[in-house]
Amino acid sequence: MKNNYYTKSLCCFYLLTLLILGIFPFSLTAQTDTLKTDSVLVMPIDSFISKDALESKVEYKARDSIRFDLKSQQVFLFGESEVHYQDLELKSEEIESNLDSNIVTARGVKDSTGKFIGEPYFKQGTKEFYAHQIKYNFNSRKGIISDVKTQEGEGYIHGQKIYKNPDNILYIRNGKYTTCNLAEPHYHFGTNRLKIIPNDKIITGPADLFIENSPTPFAIPFGFFPNTEKQKSGIIIPMPGESQQLGFFLLNGGYYLYINEHVDAQITGDYYSKGSWATRLSSNYNKRYKFNGNIESNYSIFKNSFKEFPDYSERRDFFFRWRHNQDAKARPNSVFSANVNLGTSSNFVNNFNSSATDYLSTNFSSTVSYTKRFNDSPFTLNVNASHNQNTLSKQVNVRLPEIAFNMARIYPLARKKIVGKQRMYEKIGLSYSFNFRNEVTATDSMYKNLDFIQSKLKNGIKHSIPISTSLKVMKYFTLNPTVNYTELWYLKTIKKSVDRFDNAVITDTITEFARGGTYNASANLTTKIYGMYNLKMGRIKAIRHVITPSVGVSYTPENNSGIRTYTDTTNTSYKYSIFQEGIYGGTNSAKAGLLNFNLLQNLEMKVKSKKDTLNPIKKVTLLENVSLASSYNMLVDSFNWSNISIGARTSLFNKFNINFNAIVDPYALDTTGRRINKSHLSQEGSIGRLTNASLNLGFMLKSKTTAKTEKTTRFASEADLAYINAHRNDYIDFDIPWTLNFAYNVYYSKPVFEDSKNVVQTVAFTGDFSLTKKWKVGFGSGYDFQLRDLSYTTLGIYRDLHCWEMDLQWIPVGPRQSYTFTIRVKSAMLQDLKLIRRNIPSIF
Repeated sequence: MKNNYYTKSLCCFYLLTLLILGIFPFSLTAQTDTLKTDSVLVMPIDSFISKDALESKVEYKARDSIRFDLKSQQVFLFGESEVHYQDLELKSEEIESNLDSNIVTARGVKDSTGKFIGEPYFKQGTKEFYAHQIKYNFNSRKGIISDVKTQEGEGYIHGQKIYKNPDNILYIRNGKYTTCNLAEPHYHFGTNRLKIIPNDKIITGPADLFIENSPTPFAIPFGFFPNTEKQKSGIIIPMPGESQQLGFFLLNGGYYLYINEHVDAQITGDYYSKGSWATRLSSNYNKRYKFNGNIESNYSIFKNSFKEFPDYSERRDFFFRWRHNQDAKARPNSVFSANVNLGTSSNFVNNFNSSATDYLSTNFSSTVSYTKRFNDSPFTLNVNASHNQNTLSKQVNVRLPEIAFNMARIYPLARKKIVGKQRMYEKIGLSYSFNFRNEVTATDSMYKNLDFIQSKLKNGIKHSIPISTSLKVMKYFTLNPTVNYTELWYLKTIKKSVDRFDNAVITDTITEFARGGTYNASANLTTKIYGMYNLKMGRIKAIRHVITPSVGVSYTPENNSGIRTYTDTTNTSYKYSIFQEGIYGGTNSAKAGLLNFNLLQNLEMKVKSKKDTLNPIKKVTLLENVSLASSYNMLVDSFNWSNISIGARTSLFNKFNINFNAIVDPYALDTTGRRINKSHLSQEGSIGRLTNASLNLGFMLKSKTTAKTEKTTRFASEADLAYINAHRNDYIDFDIPWTLNFAYNVYYSKPVFEDSKNVVQTVAFTGDFSLTKKWKVGFGSGYDFQLRDLSYTTLGIYRDLHCWEMDLQWIPVGPRQSYTFTIRVKSAMLQDLKLIRRNIPSIF
């Protein structure tokens, strides 16, 4: 009965609305006895549409009832009421609509406890408002909103009263601006006047900072907050502080410049009251579907004491980084990339803003490369420039340029159209490589002396032509014969002579073209042996053992190409190679005939899974790789056996990684420690002497991931709440209560007797754990057993303060001993609203 009444009322309402608004279609027709039948007068519908008529239909909906007052031309909606008009959506417990003025009013109602429920929600386009009362005019698109809460970009606006104009510009009285998404925010900027320009900016009058609704001494005369997804240029506020050695300072102050959607730049600097300073430039660039990259550079001057004092010193450092990546689809046959890391060795020691990774790195390398593939041909061209520097030895190696022209493997004897079985000679493959390298190695300070660098330049060309094939032998064996020819071209060689006065060897550099060639041949026979052990031991179903033996022979003939002799004052002759200082070394001068032995083993087991019903049997690796290798030279008269190499690698339960390597010398030593041509087995009873070994053990443990949800009072939309909740802890993962990473490394070396033994042991660990849902502690350290000292040690404490965060980073020991304490707003919108306290370690 109630539903029928509701349906009839709704039909009557729509009919009355159409009549009142003047949009009900009708026509006027004269009487047929006075006018001809073709003299019908039809008035245009637009002539009867009111000037105040709405542009489109207004839809009403209510849960309880809809009441019409025809006398006052008003409609009243009760219970979860909704009004929809074009892109406008209005929801409230009660809505009142005036059909004459086209003004709609929405408000909540009090429940039995006196609390308001069903307060209005207003949405127009992408704009949303939660308010106590809303009054809106459909025609003028103006509105007045009381006690409003709305979101603008990353910020949230609270206002006692808002006036909205047709351009969606909002004027707010007694407003609050915050990035906290709670109904009662933890902090806000309070102001009497607030203006919001959509997709542009938020402007405030004089504003005070309130924390937990308590005013603070921090105030601003006016405020401009960006309100757009586009980037904007702006000032970067520096961080103040004090250093006992460098004086008062301002760190990381500067300017961010947004050039366009493809390029931006950031210029920052540090200033110290005692004369030190630093500057940094960074820029990002991006061309969609083409390339992207970034450039970073810094220059600094740190001064200790004053020029008038004897302890005065000055350090100048710089560093340059460049990353460039080309989209794979931009030019598939032509690729350019760059990864440059170049600077002074002490830069990251003196740079307080450097990361722990940069500070601990002892090697920096750079590569700039261009690769050209010639369509469907087998040819490829690579042009590279590279650099490598060691910050401890200060040695810098530069290769400029390095050119490689390669031909992929081709089969010149193969038929164009293969009919039937492939013939043996058709499997013979040929490839070619051309390499040119120009490089210099010197200490970083010597690169200022161009004459010295030019004298140290080394260059040369290397040609290599390998010919190989692969054959099946007796069904289960694979034979891989190979012949390789290598030729070296040099523009500089050496010449040795003896000074007749002091019998000293003199080495002169000769500038002339010289070439030398060498060749070798080899053949390897390999197979695989499988062993399967079926078991009935609970969940273990089987164990599989795979053995891969390999036996090979290789021959290198005697080669006198580039071999010269010189005679000392005693008429003793010595051989040398004119290529021995060349960039590719010299050619092989001694003949060699080697028998090569290699043995690989792999051990796996099949286990029945408890949970996975689709794949009930899973494979578990016990030993990934166990290798044993050696060789025997048949063409020498002593020390025929080479050292024995042993290696093992495995990963257990996807957590524990074990890597072991060792070298065993099969020959014995005499009483003086000299290696003699007698086996260690015959002298000592064991297969050989352990001369080098290393063991690396590492594991990572973590607790199970738990899904937790937080219930808080929010007023944003469901979609926004989901986004906020998903991104609020981008940098701190509170779903994992603890993690632990551990690494143990030991290196053993004993070339001869006990006094030459060297053992290096280090242990390192990192991890974190959550004290509570909001507290997290991270740590990292290590210990060197030989030096008996801690390695780089850090301790971090993080506290999630909802819209704020607190972070303490402490380095308790070592040359970088320092701490940094930070409290800041999470939102990038107010990234300069922070408090930082730090001490700076001594750099001299």
